Amino acid sequence: MDSSTNNETTHEFPPFFKVYKDGHVERYMTPERAATGGHLRAPTGLDSETGVQSKDVVVSPDSGVSARLFIPKINGPDQKFPLVVHYHGGGFCLGSPFMKTFHNFLVSLASEANVVVISVDYRLAPEHALPIAHEDSWAAMQWISAHSNGQGPEPWLNQYADFGRVFVAGESAGANIVHYVAVQAGATGLAGPNIIGTIILHPYFGGKENDKMIGYMYPTSAGFKDPILYPEVDPNLSKMAGKKVLVCVAEKDGLKDRGTGYCETLKKSGWNGSVGFFESEEEGHGFFLLNPSSDKVGPLLKVMVDFINQN
Repeated sequence: MDSSTNNETTHEFPPFFKVYKDGHVERYMTPERAATGGHLRAPTGLDSETGVQSKDVVVSPDSGVSARLFIPKINGPDQKFPLVVHYHGGGFCLGSPFMKTFHNFLVSLASEANVVVISVDYRLAPEHALPIAHEDSWAAMQWISAHSNGQGPEPWLNQYADFGRVFVAGESAGANIVHYVAVQAGATGLAGPNIIGTIILHPYFGGKENDKMIGYMYPTSAGFKDPILYPEVDPNLSKMAGKKVLVCVAEKDGLKDRGTGYCETLKKSGWNGSVGFFESEEEGHGFFLLNPSSDKVGPLLKVMVDFINQN
């Protein structure tokens, strides 16, 4: 589109925002459609190929936050599986576990790793400015934790989730949220779940320059002093829950340096855990979602599975 005739310009915004030269921003796709990709909402139920079952659950009637829950093929009535708590990516302003792109990937993860997965549908910016997404995600983690004694409101979590082996995982903006949740869990001494590890996929953290999109999504940010965007300034970083972290990046991802920098930050923080690193060659940001037929998806998934299942 010609900005000279429409007073429009482009920054780092998704294509469903109009950004004008005077700084005014408008969303022309509804948050609901942006979340689900319009008609791309995936149905729940039994996946005949993998045996994974899924359903949607309400986390908070007050906020409207919900989640999609996946359980792998069950071979016995008393079977328990490690639990993966997942937060989706999408620049904090789009995406949902109900979207086929995320749903299909999580079905694969549940099947390959033999785990229960719950993916949180937090509220989206800018209608719900950051850090609401982080607050929703932390509240959801507390709701999930309430099932650790087998007495929570969701039967699948009570029956099938092993709260002695819990992982948190997410990609892009979701990886940022995952980090936040893991730090909160450690700093507050979250009771119930034993968080073993954190999976950080193609993470978004703050860069060396101000990000105009984040400025719009997160108007109250403290900028370079904001621990949500810059983990290195977080006084609670060394308290992060878990004993291991896996950071995955992609060779052609413009945010690759954010992932490698996060590894270095963790190693220098005094956090008493191990940091693993994996790079997918010849691929870009979020390729495992955007191009699920890539031959690089299998190796990435295997690294994740091994990370979850190793002692």
